[in-house]
Amino acid sequence: MTGDLQSWVGRTRTVSDEMAAPLVRRMAALTDRDGVALAHGAPVPPHWLCMLFDDAAPQAALGPDGHPAKGDFLPPVPLPRRMLGGRRLTYSAAPRVGDALARETMIAAITPKVGRSGALIFVTLRHSITRGNDVVAVEEQDIAYLEAKRNAPEPKAEKPAPAPQTAWRDAFAPDPVMLFRYSALAFNGHRIHYDADYARDTEGYPALVVNGGVTTLFLLEAALRRQPGAQVLETSARTLKPLFCGHAATLCGTVPDAEGRSTLWAEDETGAVALRIEARIG
Repeated sequence: MTGDLQSWVGRTRTVSDEMAAPLVRRMAALTDRDGVALAHGAPVPPHWLCMLFDDAAPQAALGPDGHPAKGDFLPPVPLPRRMLGGRRLTYSAAPRVGDALARETMIAAITPKVGRSGALIFVTLRHSITRGNDVVAVEEQDIAYLEAKRNAPEPKAEKPAPAPQTAWRDAFAPDPVMLFRYSALAFNGHRIHYDADYARDTEGYPALVVNGGVTTLFLLEAALRRQPGAQVLETSARTLKPLFCGHAATLCGTVPDAEGRSTLWAEDETGAVALRIEARIG
């Protein structure tokens, strides 16, 4: 079956979207930003591109987990559970309110692996986001497909950087409303982020799973509050373990170096690292 999946490598799809003022207003509300300009042509923080380019699949085309059923654009991976494993982004220009944008996605690789919790298959997507002839951002995204295992042992996660390197720490308390608003803004139907019964009874999680995009967004926002006027230029994020709604978490970061590079990470209630980002902000 894995060999058959390789025929999907190289497939492409293009989705168009608009950086509409209502979306920018809602993202500003979600992140507690005041004074965000909504006039046509006003610059938008580049990392807010995460709210665009949803699949918008018809209801009849959704799988039981709320994602579009596999076998349309994404390959028919024979594993039921899906999580974002990591992503790498480079921003070339700030999007603007009212921009007409396009994202071309290519299936770059399909890689089977065996982990502590069983078989995995990683699907790597390469996105190119453009405004007319100008490239706004380029992203690589690793989607991890996992076996249907309930109450599987948690993978061992890394410990945070040594305390002397830790420049700041913010308490992070994602609640159901935050998760719902983010999923609604991005039109993300994945049920593990808003359907607690499904998350527990079908996928074996102890509570709602915090979307990795939520953690990434709030880590970057926390870093930007400490660098007024700066914007995100590059990120490389890796998911190490899930965070759960209602469980305490902490956002952390180091002092930026001379090139604006710093390490950002989120710790769960035990101090284990759940998500790590190498970022360049300037």
